[in-house]
Amino acid sequence: MTMGASDDKRQIAALYERMYKAMIAKDSTVLEEVHADDFVLVHMTGMRQSKPVYIRAIMDGTLNYYSAVTEGLDIHVNRDSAIITGHSRVEAAVFGGGRHTWPLSLQFEARRENGKWRFTRSQASTY
Repeated sequence: MTMGASDDKRQIAALYERMYKAMIAKDSTVLEEVHADDFVLVHMTGMRQSKPVYIRAIMDGTLNYYSAVTEGLDIHVNRDSAIITGHSRVEAAVFGGGRHTWPLSLQFEARRENGKWRFTRSQASTY
């Protein structure tokens, strides 16, 4: 049985918030759950990180996240795939830089796997 689009959107919005909470808490278990095994993050610089490299960078302090306030979330569902654009004010210190608040836009792709939504790709930029 397939859930309705509004249920899917609620699940994806919750996944987005769960992801940020896990990034801030350095919770590798949740980060493993919300990202598909083939997940790739494309940074603003164009640098690409696979799921294991990305999670390791959060855990070892290469990527430090302190807070995230969602200002907008646009979700388009097409059966078992989705495109999500999230706008959040994110306080972070990354790659040895100072602590700043970034107006971060993340363009996600997600897919439903065994009934659960997971992120498969994220492209970061500012807004």
